[in-house]
Amino acid sequence: MNQRYALFFDIDGTLVSFKTHEIPPSTILALTQAKANGSRVYIATGRPPIIITNLGAIEHLIDGYITTNGALCYVGEGFVSCQPIDTQDVMTCIEDSKAKGYSVIVVGRKKVAVLDPKGDVDRIFRQMLAVKNLDKASPLEEVLQEDILQLTPFFPPEYEPELMARMPKCVSGRWHPEFTDITANGADKGKGILAMARHEGFDPSRTIAFGDGGNDTSMILQAGIGVAMGNAIDELKQQADYVTTSVDDDGILNALRHFQVI
Repeated sequence: MNQRYALFFDIDGTLVSFKTHEIPPSTILALTQAKANGSRVYIATGRPPIIITNLGAIEHLIDGYITTNGALCYVGEGFVSCQPIDTQDVMTCIEDSKAKGYSVIVVGRKKVAVLDPKGDVDRIFRQMLAVKNLDKASPLEEVLQEDILQLTPFFPPEYEPELMARMPKCVSGRWHPEFTDITANGADKGKGILAMARHEGFDPSRTIAFGDGGNDTSMILQAGIGVAMGNAIDELKQQADYVTTSVDDDGILNALRHFQVI
């Protein structure tokens, strides 16, 4: 007999291959079967809504979204939770980026600004991660009129503690060696699962979370079952309840079969 769960999936490196920038056919099949068997499907990503552009093949299966690492969660047109960054912390990061010359993406509720003096956003997001819609970015002054949900500065890990010490109301979730995602304290994917559970009325213990990066740690620990992809970082594998095969080797399909979801 198949088991029913609320399933939470990171996008990059979990649902979507870093090699092909597409969702593997086996993953599409697995999610289709899981949904037909009564499970729910949720996205849990660091991406803001404006650049969630690579899920077309499964969009009709998705019940809700945890975006910007938990800062903005929604189902359909309705907000589940929203946790903006303190204004002073926002300006600390922006002023630091201008002083030191590194790139930063500033994410508002609806708009995104891209400050890219060295071309790092273009090189990594557009060329390496195949992110679309960044050409729709808005001027910084316009975005700062909105609640700021996430800051994505491009600097190496060793600089991170220095900046975060000056942003006391924020937390960092790094999933790439060249940049990190900064959100308000209390905004992470794990807390996004709890917010979604309250909104949707399911038991948080009946959840399975799938991820591969450092920003997935909170949901891997929060979920009833935490699954690390075979291509995940070692730290996440150590925290997970189960390690499946890689995104390119039917990792989602194999894990859902293992837990009798399909």
